[in-house]
Amino acid sequence: MLNFIILLLVGAGALGIRYWSKRRTRKGMLATALSDHQRAIVAEQVPLTQRLPFELRGKLEGKINLFLRQIEFIGCNGLEVTEEMRLSIAAQACLLVVNSDTWYEHLSTVLIYPDAFKSREKEHHGYVVTEREIVRIGESWPRGPVVLSWAHTEQGAINDKDGHNVVLHEFAHQLDDLSGHTDGAPMLDSGHSFADWERVFIDAYERHVRHVDEGHGNTVLDGYGADGPEEFFAVAVEVFFEKPVDLKRQEPLVYEQLSALFRLDPSTWK
Repeated sequence: MLNFIILLLVGAGALGIRYWSKRRTRKGMLATALSDHQRAIVAEQVPLTQRLPFELRGKLEGKINLFLRQIEFIGCNGLEVTEEMRLSIAAQACLLVVNSDTWYEHLSTVLIYPDAFKSREKEHHGYVVTEREIVRIGESWPRGPVVLSWAHTEQGAINDKDGHNVVLHEFAHQLDDLSGHTDGAPMLDSGHSFADWERVFIDAYERHVRHVDEGHGNTVLDGYGADGPEEFFAVAVEVFFEKPVDLKRQEPLVYEQLSALFRLDPSTWK
């Protein structure tokens, strides 16, 4: 019995040391700045980061470091992953969490294809299951991995004012999934009303679906957002960062909810 108790104490101590060490490493990563070389790559590859208020840039660099330590980047179809690719993806993903405590806790892998890639999709109609092959530029799976086309990732980052960004889109799905479901309703802070979020997003989503069905082309949100509430959320996140003034003008309540979620106000960034 005494030996069993000793083993339990040793095991608990080992777990405590491991937890403390992991927490210390995380804290160190978050406090570490990028090198001048890395900072130059991020500025070139992701110009959106240069609009970020100065007081948030240190936070962004720390989270980029943590992301790079946590995530394994795997090239597919012969693609060789470069430092530019890793930094570009990390910087874009970390923009979503730069000013919040939210983190990609369950993500460990990002797969990168040279260009658009084929993916198999299943559709369920009662007892009938149909499988088809479709071409994608990005995918996000619950708890990972995230799959990206580098050609579209690079272009989406460099053109930071068109409202289309595959990395922001797929990592919005990752944040959405932290609630346990990818349904357009991410985890909210304790002071952030879920009832208000639901009311605003359901109303905006249904209005967007009507606009798409009726062929209206004057909305700031891409028509793909009509595919479901989860896609509407991800599309809105893209526009929130890349065309914030337009989103705030056309969908002020959606903008307000996203601003509260990310604790950011990109419409004021210069």
